[in-house]
Amino acid sequence: MGQKIIIFFVLFFTAVSYGQTARYVYETLVNPDSVNLVSMKSERTFLDVKGNRSLFISENKLIRDSLFAAVRTEVKENKKEEKDFSKQEGRKHFEPTFFEYFIMKAIPEQKVYYYEKEAGKQIYYQEDRPVKWEVANGVEKQNGYSAQKAVTEFGGRVWTAWFTKDIPLSDGPYKFSGLPGLIVKLEDDKGDYKFDLVKKIIVKNAFEEQISSDAKLSTRANFHGDKAALELEFGKNRKAMAGNNGGGNMNMGGGRHSGGGMGSGMNGGGMRGGGHGGGMHRGGMGGENQSSPMLQNSAVATSSFTNAPQNPIELK
Repeated sequence: MGQKIIIFFVLFFTAVSYGQTARYVYETLVNPDSVNLVSMKSERTFLDVKGNRSLFISENKLIRDSLFAAVRTEVKENKKEEKDFSKQEGRKHFEPTFFEYFIMKAIPEQKVYYYEKEAGKQIYYQEDRPVKWEVANGVEKQNGYSAQKAVTEFGGRVWTAWFTKDIPLSDGPYKFSGLPGLIVKLEDDKGDYKFDLVKKIIVKNAFEEQISSDAKLSTRANFHGDKAALELEFGKNRKAMAGNNGGGNMNMGGGRHSGGGMGSGMNGGGMRGGGHGGGMHRGGMGGENQSSPMLQNSAVATSSFTNAPQNPIELK
């Protein structure tokens, strides 16, 4: 009888813990202009860990995407027409983000998947470059943790990380992982990007970025070309639709869109794999611009940033 009780509680707490998300919150500083002397900009980024998968996403993007998902669900359930999103009370402004994408990792396999959205369609690839760390001896305090130093060259920058074995999680911000402990501090040699772990929180029923069933698989080498092709196709379809409607003014709100998609990325559906090559990603503070009146006005909140000089996190 006693053994059955123990087994019950083990299974119960396993189920409870799997349903929870461990969120590691990083205070993130970004230099938006590598040429001109400007002030560093700050926003929070999250590393959400659930089971053996993780999601890296900015707080501002997560808030925006979760609101979009909620409205889509409401429209679907109530069978209402989509309304102008900016006119809905409490949803008039979205903070811009430097991270118009999200990254998923299969932690045990050290597989990394990069997701954006272009012309309303999700596109992704699997990172093909393993991060090779040089770990230094010695331990020092970083952000309240006993940490070791590690250095790597990735994407045209030299990165210095401090990781702690006190949190035995081989993960960290952006695409970085592979150390015997969580990265608690990360910065590049040019002083353009800096991530500092400030706290860990447990989130019940955390919002999870979804992976679209029709997401386009690309490679790192062909990623920007495939994005351009999607935009071109979207433009042609929009013109065709306008022509079929007598040349009327179609309020489609199309154009570039860089951001995360929807689907079941961390929700039991697993990762979508594949892809090799080389490329570069911009972390610009752009807004969403999609083919739905409900979503197109999210670009208004960030329009002042779309033409700003950008300093990509990967230079090559």
